[in-house]
Amino acid sequence: MKRYSRTLVTTAGALALTALAAACSSAAPPVPLPSPAAPGDAATASSGATTGSDSQDSVAANTALWAKWGLKPLVPAPAPPVDRPIKLTRTGKVPVIKQVPTDQKVVFITVDDGAEKDPKFIQMMQDLKIPITMFLMNDTIKDDYGYFKPLQALGNSIQNHTLHHPAMNTISEAQQQNEVCGDQKILTTQYGTAPFLFRPPYGAGAYSSSLNEAVQACGPRAIVYWTETMEITGLEYQTADRKLQDGDIILAHFRGPSELKGESMTKMFANMVKRIEEQGFSVARLDDYIQQP
Repeated sequence: MKRYSRTLVTTAGALALTALAAACSSAAPPVPLPSPAAPGDAATASSGATTGSDSQDSVAANTALWAKWGLKPLVPAPAPPVDRPIKLTRTGKVPVIKQVPTDQKVVFITVDDGAEKDPKFIQMMQDLKIPITMFLMNDTIKDDYGYFKPLQALGNSIQNHTLHHPAMNTISEAQQQNEVCGDQKILTTQYGTAPFLFRPPYGAGAYSSSLNEAVQACGPRAIVYWTETMEITGLEYQTADRKLQDGDIILAHFRGPSELKGESMTKMFANMVKRIEEQGFSVARLDDYIQQP
């Protein structure tokens, strides 16, 4: 069994101080549809089987979709474990998840806020089917709640990231609860599913008892931190070895050219995928490794 050197799921508070400076502010490649059977090939058409030529055409089509975005197909993620490594409870103190305990060579992409609403990013996700988890903040999404619904329809869950994006350790306990509960109510109404995860802006207060109590009161059952932050072309690491590890959670943002020095969100996302591919990792869906209560 693999020995882990980093804290995976903890409610202790020492690590928060080193990560507050981090900016706050899937996984398998798309499964290609079988090519249509050749005219007159009734047996193939009726059985749903594909010929060798069909399979080659499907692989070529899949590769072409990735090339459209300047990428090579990622290694398909393994099947998620039947016994999910993170198990949430219905009541009591909520855990802080910084890394998923797994021996699989997978990482998880989370995307925060929601300010940038580039239609090309939706097309990119529809083409590549890379799983993401979205932590949305109401102030940045209220002008277009509908933008995120096609992303949700791909199986990408929408989670809580406060109403107004304050540093939670700078406001009162009542204000913290208002931020979490307010966003929880809006997201549940707009997207039809209550978030079960919460991410505090900047990571501030993640390990504090006051925020933990606010999260408990509002519905989410875990606080999610991160292990790397995606900038424009590369990853910012929290470890000295500057390498991805099994189960790492990567923080990215819905950002556009004004925040990315002229680059588009799709270019930033492609750069992140390249950094993941270079280290031989797959991208898995975070929800698939968490057992909800």
